[in-house]
Amino acid sequence: MTQQGPHTAAIHGGLDPAEHRGAVSVPIYQTSTFAFPSAEEGAARFGGTSDGLIYSRLGNPTIQALEECVAALEEGAGAVATATGMAAVSTALLALLRQGDHIIATQPIYGASRALMQKTFARFGITSTFVRAADTAVIRSALRPETRLIYVETPANPTLDLVDLEAAVEVARFAGIPLVVDNTFAGPHLQRPLAMGADLVVHSMTKSLNGHSDVIAGMIVARQTSMLEAVRHTAISFGTTMDPHQAWLVLRGIRTLGMRVERAQENAIKLAQWLEDLPSVAWVRYPGLPSHPQHDLAKRQMSGPGSMIAFELPGGVDAGRILMNNVRLITLAVSLGGVESLIEHPASMTHASVTAQEQREEGITPGLVRLSVGCEDLDDIRADLAQALSAVEEATLAIRSAGVSPTGTGASRPRTRQDPKHLL
Repeated sequence: MTQQGPHTAAIHGGLDPAEHRGAVSVPIYQTSTFAFPSAEEGAARFGGTSDGLIYSRLGNPTIQALEECVAALEEGAGAVATATGMAAVSTALLALLRQGDHIIATQPIYGASRALMQKTFARFGITSTFVRAADTAVIRSALRPETRLIYVETPANPTLDLVDLEAAVEVARFAGIPLVVDNTFAGPHLQRPLAMGADLVVHSMTKSLNGHSDVIAGMIVARQTSMLEAVRHTAISFGTTMDPHQAWLVLRGIRTLGMRVERAQENAIKLAQWLEDLPSVAWVRYPGLPSHPQHDLAKRQMSGPGSMIAFELPGGVDAGRILMNNVRLITLAVSLGGVESLIEHPASMTHASVTAQEQREEGITPGLVRLSVGCEDLDDIRADLAQALSAVEEATLAIRSAGVSPTGTGASRPRTRQDPKHLL
């Protein structure tokens, strides 16, 4: 079959009705084990001379359909589905590393990923060096004789810094080591690192691939079959593989991936432009804005800027807290990539495991707000942000009138008390 477009691949990937009695939706094969037609066939399957099914931890038709679909979207040789996004990260690292090895990782990255490398893997003699995502040149300078893996996350969580993937691939090829890319924020509809030369892509499919905030799941996609087999063996051995019902739900979500991503992205572009023009917002970081320091890189390696926005209010952490406590439509919750808009405070939530000093090094300021823009009507999202921002302004004026200096960080701008409509 010729290469399909992203919408077509999402809708038809992993599905061959002829393999499922003509079903146009892959059935849920909710079974733990599979019967052998004969003792000889059972022995052949365990011996590796037959590819028949044995046990759902080792392989399941519903899970295989999902793996085939995501592999097609990422233009990879194949994929391994895992129970969670962190299972994908840990399985990929376990498959490629051993005692005494060294990881170079860009920062910021998801807090749990950093903690896994910095704390858990350190117990087994695997060390890590973290370098700024936006400065790819420092990756090369961080290489050691024992470096065995480069791990990047782009766009980075939560600052939306970008890693130049072509440059990172060049460093990995120079060192003869694999490049692993966390592609969760962009997803395969907007960015395909394997096509640029990365070796593995990991996903939290909890996010945009599933898109409905009802499933936790992960995926690892490999550019080459040899690395795929190492990953699959590790997933099976450690038991990080997926449940078939979980796979069916994610596969169902993927069918609308392109439509959801493009709708949310359209909203995000307009919201980011609107937020940047407000005097009540200190700064906005969004790859689709010309003000993003890597805007040109985003246009080069992504087919769209996505639906994640980072911004800061002049009042710092207190202003951010007031904002999040006053949203009504937008949900105060972690995660991202769902059909609903979500807002959270990285310093005290998703990156709470990262020390204050490390947060400063990563550019995670106390007042940073992370907004995952959803598929609601734009006017409704904007109106909700407007009334919440108005509440921040009113609280700030009340504090000033009481003669109390507001706490938190962030450069202030002149502001006046106005009706929320002035923000629309």
